Amino acid sequence: MGHADTLLAMGGAFVAAAFFARLGGRIGLPTIPLFMLAGILLGPHTPGFVLVEDAHDFEMLSALGLVLLLFYLGLEFHLDDLRSGGKRLLTAGGVYLLLNVGAGLGFGLVLGWGTREALVLAGVLGISSSAIVTKILIDLGRIGRPETRLILGVIVVEDIFLALYLAALQPVVAGAHGMADTVLQAGKAFGFLLVLAAAARYGTRLVGRLIDTRDNELLVISFLGAAVLVAGVSELLGVADAIGAFMVGLILAGTPSGSRIRELVHPLRDAFAAIFFFAFGLAIDPGDLASVAGPVAAAAALTVVMNVVAGLCVARVYHYGSEPAAEIATTLVARGEFALILAAMAAGAGLDARLAPFIAGYVLVLAVLGPVVAGRAHVLAAVLRAAGRLLPGATAPAPAPAPVAVPGGGNGGGTEADSLPGPAEASSSPGSSPSSPERAEAER
Repeated sequence: MGHADTLLAMGGAFVAAAFFARLGGRIGLPTIPLFMLAGILLGPHTPGFVLVEDAHDFEMLSALGLVLLLFYLGLEFHLDDLRSGGKRLLTAGGVYLLLNVGAGLGFGLVLGWGTREALVLAGVLGISSSAIVTKILIDLGRIGRPETRLILGVIVVEDIFLALYLAALQPVVAGAHGMADTVLQAGKAFGFLLVLAAAARYGTRLVGRLIDTRDNELLVISFLGAAVLVAGVSELLGVADAIGAFMVGLILAGTPSGSRIRELVHPLRDAFAAIFFFAFGLAIDPGDLASVAGPVAAAAALTVVMNVVAGLCVARVYHYGSEPAAEIATTLVARGEFALILAAMAAGAGLDARLAPFIAGYVLVLAVLGPVVAGRAHVLAAVLRAAGRLLPGATAPAPAPAPVAVPGGGNGGGTEADSLPGPAEASSSPGSSPSSPERAEAER
């Protein structure tokens, strides 16, 4: 592509992504699947106008979008969130991961596409989309409800698991030769992560001094340089580049400049994350989606069922009644940005060619189905009330878990929220739930 062609393609991609996002916003759809749809429709595999002939032309921009997504997630993440949530929060997150990741692994093995592919599918089916889930909670007016803090806590646990899972999965999907080579590569990866984790725990004061400046321009250059550089080093050491960026965000979050960095990186994240999703759509042949329609439908149904089961199990742990139990069970259904991260990793490792269209179709279905299912939680609540034995003695919500920061890393579109109001603010907002005694009376 020439210089002019490159600029035209980039500009067209941004305009197309914005157009589809605006169009979908009018009917309540999240932005992530719409960015993908724009890439599919304007890519080389779809009849009509072709904006970009080769998806590889956007490879560097797409990689930068992925780096910024995980960098922002690191900025939003705090280990104190887990400590404040206590053992029950870890139990809740563990239940979701055990059921959903386990179901994903079993589903991948049943498909018979290969062991490495099954490991990728375990993560794809097992991790919710923090961006879409957060948007659902805001759109449905559920911010002030006690169970919302539990839902956000589960997302935080899933995000931690994803970071560790990607680090462990990288040498496996990259085709390490033998157990010794796999252990060596995994050891290097986790060693590097431990160094970065130690820097996040003990080195924030020194790092804060190094990047401290009142000039926003210099601050942007500093944190972008650090994120991209460490991402490159991570790639060399066998760790996914996005995980290196995540750790840099985790380190910078603890510095005095952390809040300014979050504000400054926000528009960059939104712009380049949109290109990441758009570029993923460019590589998808709609004809391939038809060939995996059966597995996609089966995986979507399995995800809905396992989320309902996990939600009911967690509701029992917290002694929640039927209404909050139904909301927990239906809100975490959506899948999005993290599935596409795994798809990008699988494509780079040369795994089964059916993975990319399968994941694209799966994300498109659940990103649309997720808000629909969550909006009809009352139907499940009515079923649970009719079959009261599922939640014996749980007639009111238990005290809410400790407040958890919203993991905004998967936004990618600029329409999802970056923070949630505190308990006092939320309780007075439109759509907030009644108090616990009122909820208990309604349940009775």
